[in-house]
This record gives sequence, C-alpha cells and structure tokens, in this order.
Amino acid sequence: MDRFNTPWRVTSAAIYTTPTDSRVYGTLDIDVTEAKRFLEKKRAEGVKLTMTHLTTAVLARAIAFDVPEMNCFIRRGSVVGRERLDVMVPVSVGGDSGVTAAIIRDAHARSASSIAQEIRAKAASGRAGEEIKAAKNKYMLNRIPWPLRRPVFLLLKWITVDMGIEIKALGLSANSFGSFVVSDIGSFGLNTGMTALMPAAKVPCVVVLGKIEEKPVVRRGEIVIRTMLPLTGTFDHRIVDGMQIGKLARAIKRNFRKPEWLDEIPDEELADCLFAPRTIPS
Repeated sequence: MDRFNTPWRVTSAAIYTTPTDSRVYGTLDIDVTEAKRFLEKKRAEGVKLTMTHLTTAVLARAIAFDVPEMNCFIRRGSVVGRERLDVMVPVSVGGDSGVTAAIIRDAHARSASSIAQEIRAKAASGRAGEEIKAAKNKYMLNRIPWPLRRPVFLLLKWITVDMGIEIKALGLSANSFGSFVVSDIGSFGLNTGMTALMPAAKVPCVVVLGKIEEKPVVRRGEIVIRTMLPLTGTFDHRIVDGMQIGKLARAIKRNFRKPEWLDEIPDEELADCLFAPRTIPS
C-alpha cells in the first residue's frame, strides 16, 4: 500500500480535516474563440502560448484592476491586504514529483508571453529537481511520523500565517503560495472540477480551467459554433461574496475579448493600481 502514499496524499492527510471551512463555488463558460485564434497566431510566430498562460494573465489583471479587495487573507480574525499580486500555477513535472508550483510574481503587470516563459522555465527546473522551498515541504511532512504530521503542520501555519513570521529556511510565509491559484484540469480531459482551498495557502480563490470544446451557443438570435472554456472557482466566503464574484466574472469576460492587450504591459492601468510591481521582464 506504500505506493499509494504519494507525498501529496501524505501532506493532504495531515493538513485537511472534515470540510468545515466557509467556501463557495461558481462556474462560468467563457467564449474563447478570439483568444484561441490569438494563440494560434502567436504559435505561428514561434511564441509558445497556451490557454493556461492567457488565463493567468486574465485573472491577474481582473483581480488587480477590477476587484483589488480580493487580494487579501484572514489573520487572527482580521482581513490583511497583500502588497503584491502573485499567482501560483501548479505544473506537472512527471515522475515521482508529480506536480510542482510556479509562482508568477506581479502577474498583473506581465505580458502573457513573459508569464509563459517563466512557467516553462520553472517547470523545467521542477523536472530537474529544483523546486521552490515551499513546494519541497511536502517531502518534509512525508518524513515525519504520522501522529505528528498535523501538529507540525498546524505549528508552521500558526507561525507563518497567524503570527506573520517568515521561516526563510523552509521558504514559508503568508505569501508563499501567492494571491490565488490557477490550475488546468482540461489537459487531463476533465470538463469541470471543484477544488479545495488549501488551509496553509491563505488564498481567497482557486480557479480551474476545464476542457476547451466547440459548442453551439446563441449569438444575436442565431445558433453558432463557438470555442468555449469552462472555468470553476472555489472562493473563501469570508473574503469573497456574490457581488465580488460578479465583478470578477465580468472582468474575465472582458479581458478574454482583447487577447492582444494581455500580451502587452498594461501601463495605463498600472498607474492607478494598488499593487506596485517589482522590476520585471516584459
């Protein structure tokens, strides 16, 4: 049975309890016909872009420019706003490691091409065994005897998230997992998925991409075939309510309608943004 005890399963058994957290879910079908054409054009130009890369840019800009109040977490009963907007993107690396994490710093200020380059680079590092420190911690819990795993996890969570103390040796802090998570399950052939909110991550939402398919939809009273992307979100209801999810949904739809803008630096929007970017590549 040991072969079933993967590092992630050992970790999840330590950190999760029976679901009692306040979480809400939402689904949204996005017309990505124009976005898909844009991706095909970029690939013809030699630029390797995927819908995951584009969606990361879409969501980062939606939260930064339209719903900035979502970029926060709960600490000791109070809402704490983040100063930066970073995105965690799980990346499949194969082998025993399975999945590692790519943290995209200042994703709202990056071009989609820059995001794609960084995700690919971090995926390659993960395959070479060079994971970020926070991702490597799943192996640390794997080495701890079972009765002590959850107490150790809770202690680390209390130090980093509740007390706000960074543990540099482990790469752990309240910002280790970014502002939110974008995950692609469509590449596995799955249409939709309701994911969990990892307690230690302290992110207000996890957004999952489902399988992209051509579907009949009604446009101006006529049935036409469009390329549709199903998105599913899991939200921390202590931070996010229906009004904010609605604002997010409208921004997502709008951003997908202008894919060229997603591959540019949004200088005009950044001028009034709450989250000042670091020095970043274009």
